[in-house]
Amino acid sequence: MTERTHFDTLKSLAPYLWPKGETELRLRVVASLVLLVLGKAANAVVPIFFARGVDALTPHSGPAAMVAVPIALIVGYGLMRALSSLFAEGRDAVFTKVQARATRQIALSVFKHLHALSLRFHLDRQTGGLTRLIERGVRGITFVLDFALFNIVPTIFEILLVAVILWGMFDFSFAGVTLGAVAIYVTFTLMFTNWRLQFRRRMNETDQQANTRAIDSLLNYETVKYFNAEGHETRRYDSSLARYEKAWTKSEVSLNALNAGQQAIIAVGLTIIMLMAAQGVSAGRMTVGDFVLVNTYMMQLFIPLNFLGFVYREMKQGLTDMEAMFTLMREEREVSDAPGAAPLPPGPGALVFDDVRFAYRPDRQILKGVSLSVPAGKMLAIVGPTGAGKSTISRLLFRFYDVTGGRILIDGSDIRQVTQDSVRQAIGVVPQDTVLFNDTIRYNIAYGRPDATQEEIEAAAKLAQVHDFVLSMPDGYDTMVGERGLKLSGGEKQRVAIARTILKNPRILILDEATSALDTRTEQEIQQALRTVARNRTSLVIAHRLSTVVEADEIIVLRGGEVAERGNHSELIAANGLYAEMWRRQSEALEAAEAAAAAQAAAGLDRSSSARSQGERG
Repeated sequence: MTERTHFDTLKSLAPYLWPKGETELRLRVVASLVLLVLGKAANAVVPIFFARGVDALTPHSGPAAMVAVPIALIVGYGLMRALSSLFAEGRDAVFTKVQARATRQIALSVFKHLHALSLRFHLDRQTGGLTRLIERGVRGITFVLDFALFNIVPTIFEILLVAVILWGMFDFSFAGVTLGAVAIYVTFTLMFTNWRLQFRRRMNETDQQANTRAIDSLLNYETVKYFNAEGHETRRYDSSLARYEKAWTKSEVSLNALNAGQQAIIAVGLTIIMLMAAQGVSAGRMTVGDFVLVNTYMMQLFIPLNFLGFVYREMKQGLTDMEAMFTLMREEREVSDAPGAAPLPPGPGALVFDDVRFAYRPDRQILKGVSLSVPAGKMLAIVGPTGAGKSTISRLLFRFYDVTGGRILIDGSDIRQVTQDSVRQAIGVVPQDTVLFNDTIRYNIAYGRPDATQEEIEAAAKLAQVHDFVLSMPDGYDTMVGERGLKLSGGEKQRVAIARTILKNPRILILDEATSALDTRTEQEIQQALRTVARNRTSLVIAHRLSTVVEADEIIVLRGGEVAERGNHSELIAANGLYAEMWRRQSEALEAAEAAAAAQAAAGLDRSSSARSQGERG
């Protein structure tokens, strides 16, 4: 990809400032530009009224002029200053809606695009850094609009207008010195600021790194505690803060040097033009009012230029931040709808994998020609060793990725030829790692269908066997679940996830290791809820614990990305192959665990009996 210039970034921004079909917003843009010109014109006239007022008050003026003329000039002076301020404030007020709408639309576009990007993109990205990038990009838009449209452009216009006025009123030397001083000032400021940007970039990099580390550490709060790693996390965070401190110090010291240089240029330019004006007064070519006029114009020009270094730096950084955000919007979608894709037609939910092949990378083939079919309303279980490709199948069905070979059919339709939204609407997933939103239990259950009524939410909760638990909480369905649902236990979170899926009412249900992280008792309770959900639905069960798939209509055993065995539980046990071996190992492990638990319980009873006997003897 070729490197884009700041001008390219501004072109990307332009359509949002001149939106199609938004007549009101376009009129606001035009009105704000007219007010900008009027405001600067009024501001340029202010020193003329002031200078003529000074002239009118000089001793050589007659008594009538001493009373009447200065009053008119002073009133005109005040009026021009008031109009200049009113035009500026009116300009900002008129343009505010355009700016707010542009910022909103861009932020919304980025948000929607991020949700449209592939799972691979999000797995490769750090959430903290990504949110910081978007936050800075949106802030950059506001800054660029504020300063580019209403600071830099108006200041350039005012400089040229003042130069024309000075040339017309006196001679080119005054305009030349003014433009020369401004040119030297601007050149010095831009060159020095460009040099200083290296410190700003380091500040941003270290700030983003520190923010990412902080968020990552807080999201993994429990893991930090498990490993007593608070000191380690503090040192990692502090190392980022130390680099930020160093870059920030250099940035501030260089800013002091920039300010000193700017003031020196202003002083020299102002001194030269005042000497010229003083000479003109002495020679009788200029009045005292002209002397004041020239001084006022110079001061009026350099006041906004005092902020040029800051404005230029922030503008450049804002454009860089905006470009980083626009780059996200140009990130290509790995999975996208085919041209003219139609919604998935209604159907009972029959599922077919036809010679499906897939690789996350060219050198890492995961699925090697997997074929399976699940008739509508039946249950298919997929088991196999770790890394066999079980979870990849659910990701392909949900179109987090597209197959690299073969096809997947739902009710006879290739899922690549219909819209992603309709495919995902037809599928409900209960994952192994249930993540809830930091909101109420009601919100998390209703996430399956946000327009559901309270009665429908409670009916789903009852089927998921979580309703009684919710009612036992002080706030009931308004109970907050905490970040990622951490206030709930694993079983409670899983039941909420099941209720959410029930409310969605999908035609195909995927249970992806839905109970592998739960204890045996909780697993049995959850399994009962899952059987209720799966009834009369096409179900795809991906499992590690074979005890959860005994009732499946068919079981597929994957090994190395290929179907090694297939059949129901009894047939696979009788075949005495891979499935039977896995069954025996898990049964032996379960028996050993139960024996250990029984022994531990017996030991506890023996200790209790011994203690009672000693008490009786005592």
